[in-house]
Amino acid sequence: MNTITYKGYVGSIQFSPEDEVFFGKIEHINDLITFESDNAHKLKEAFEEAVNDYIKFCNEKGTKPEKPFKGSFNVRVSPSVHKLAFIKAKETGISLNKLIERAIEKEVQ
Repeated sequence: MNTITYKGYVGSIQFSPEDEVFFGKIEHINDLITFESDNAHKLKEAFEEAVNDYIKFCNEKGTKPEKPFKGSFNVRVSPSVHKLAFIKAKETGISLNKLIERAIEKEVQ
């Protein structure tokens, strides 16, 4: 899938040969926000307009726009796993956050 980014938002890009139109949606948010253009050069503009409209709509509603993936989240583990992870991080001379990041990277690759 092709993507485009603007203000921290990611938009998916697809092409419909039947309709001869490029289209996409803002990914990683709960709301469904779409954009389209029959011109590849104007697709970026349509995406940016969709993001700006989404932010404006949220502001008018008094809700906070979802910003995808800040890079921090809470993880709950058992106390014994927490202790073992802490010890391993200390032994290797890295932070607990770095140890967890490495473990996740290893798992998702």
